Amino acid sequence: MAEITASMVKELREKTDAPMMECKKALTEAAGDMAKAEEILRVKLGSKASKAASRVTAEGVVGTYLSADGKLAAMVEVNCETDFVAKNDDFLALTASLAELVATKNPADVAALSALELDGQTVEAVRTALVGKIGENMTIRRFVRVEAKGQVASYVHAGAKIGVLIDLVGGDEQLGKDLAMHIAASKPKALTAAEIPAELTDAERRIAIEKAREAGKPEAMLDKIAEGSVQKFLKEVTLLGQPFVKDDKLTVEALLKSKGASVASFALYVVGEGIEKKVTDFAAEVAAQAAAAQK
Repeated sequence: MAEITASMVKELREKTDAPMMECKKALTEAAGDMAKAEEILRVKLGSKASKAASRVTAEGVVGTYLSADGKLAAMVEVNCETDFVAKNDDFLALTASLAELVATKNPADVAALSALELDGQTVEAVRTALVGKIGENMTIRRFVRVEAKGQVASYVHAGAKIGVLIDLVGGDEQLGKDLAMHIAASKPKALTAAEIPAELTDAERRIAIEKAREAGKPEAMLDKIAEGSVQKFLKEVTLLGQPFVKDDKLTVEALLKSKGASVASFALYVVGEGIEKKVTDFAAEVAAQAAAAQK
């Protein structure tokens, strides 16, 4: 049997917000498999066990660039250590410059972006100099570039913590703005069900079967119940299947149809999504420094 360590229990608790003993039981049942233990908690605790999935876990900002004709756009996420630096004018200016470079120079990846010229230096040299000036590390995490089939609408929300680009074919400027704000609020994972990874739907199916089984449902009904749960999940996580935030009687798909429009693609960035943020106990840190100074 795999040893269940305190650090494993802590990691699962941070991911799920489940009680510590429930985390330990789930890890024991899953023989130490973190992903399986998370599934077990979702069966037992429902949506509470996935609460941490949307939590912002690092600081920084999203920057966007949009050409005047709406045909070319880019979005970049740049991370830093504290929210204080995320509001720094130099940091924000660098992020904006990077978004424009991505759009106009089309680098292949972050390494290629870092090698581009900015203000007579490489981006990496500018970044390094700013780290030295501010005294805090910062990294270019990711970017996306869009050459539109229609017109790109962009939206940045919550102190530049959430950014959206949407390529709208047909419709009008207001529709593009409304849909970009909808994406920021509802956070779809994909445009259509066909784009949702099979492992996600398989996990939902397994969870639904186990929950139905625990509820005493007949074995013959489990597959049908699971399929209903999967379809509900797909509507919740796909843009076209979601109820429109400004009129929940309409799905986004129905709204687009009524406007004679379609969505070619969209991109959504939430700053720090998927990055574990280090929590610092400042009181303990000061006490430790004081003790060290006395020695």
